[in-house]
Amino acid sequence: MDVTELTKQLKNATPAMIYVVLGTQQALQQAALDSFLSIIPEDQQVMNVGRYDMEVTPVAAALDDAMSAPFFGERRLVIINKPYFLAGEKKGGSVEHDIDSLMKYLEQPEPSTTLVFLAPYEKLDGRKKVVKELKKVAVTVSAAPLDEHQARAEVDKQLGEAGFDIAPQAMDELVQRTNADYGLMVANLDKLKLLAYESKEISAQMVQDLVPQSLDDNVFDLVTAVLQKDQAKSLELYQQLLAGQKQPLQINAVLVSQFRLLIQIKILVAHGLSQGSIASKLSVHPYRVKLGMQTVRRFTLDQLSEAYLGLIEIEKSLKTSQRDPELLFQLFLLTYSRKV
Repeated sequence: MDVTELTKQLKNATPAMIYVVLGTQQALQQAALDSFLSIIPEDQQVMNVGRYDMEVTPVAAALDDAMSAPFFGERRLVIINKPYFLAGEKKGGSVEHDIDSLMKYLEQPEPSTTLVFLAPYEKLDGRKKVVKELKKVAVTVSAAPLDEHQARAEVDKQLGEAGFDIAPQAMDELVQRTNADYGLMVANLDKLKLLAYESKEISAQMVQDLVPQSLDDNVFDLVTAVLQKDQAKSLELYQQLLAGQKQPLQINAVLVSQFRLLIQIKILVAHGLSQGSIASKLSVHPYRVKLGMQTVRRFTLDQLSEAYLGLIEIEKSLKTSQRDPELLFQLFLLTYSRKV
């Protein structure tokens, strides 16, 4: 189930005894945790909620808590955070975990306790015996990163529940400025709602005023201008980045990274891979791949490669000479425009 389904279940039914919240989207992990905390009355949480970080605390301590009866309440909630031993990850330190005791608890969990594993990992190690047993008895809640469509829908739903509307252009702007990262989108909602407190309408201008563009976003516009051989626009955008206190080496590194990504996408598209497959193969957010696929359709592999190699030459010059970065970029633009 997803986090929305979890929230509904916890409101309308008796909680299960064991849950696993699996996925790397921190905003969804936090939303799931908030939903679990809501099943324990606030005045009982000090005595009936236990939180244990497996990177610093033995699992035996959490299990002792889980096996205890609730104190002046009906239910105890025990949170096991970062159970890396379920994902096959290795951590330094001296923490020893009694996996046998965990296996025994899974075979006979305490009915008055809700035990939650917050696992911020892509997947668990299915080869482990303890993981196989956990999957038999636990309710799994997905906290995997949302794709663009899901992120849009979830943000729209949250705003609607809070009594706010967001214009389509504003949603597009929010997606663009956050690269459709659900966590970043959610992180900006509070200030947008504050600005739209009276009108209850979030406009594109509000998003532009309050949600900062990342360096990657600004550089993407520069990449497009370079590929279109628009020297005036390219130089203007480059100067804006310098004026924004971005270092020339930093700007160039992001440019190199963007062109490398476009080259990879161009090659993988030619091999018939889909947007989702490319995102998975390159470990890149699907929204960045979507934008990249829209770009590479208009340019050849040679055009992308020439720009990439030219930027590598700029990097060498920036590191080995005292030449003016803006002049180097202008020379790159002139050379690139003549070559392709």
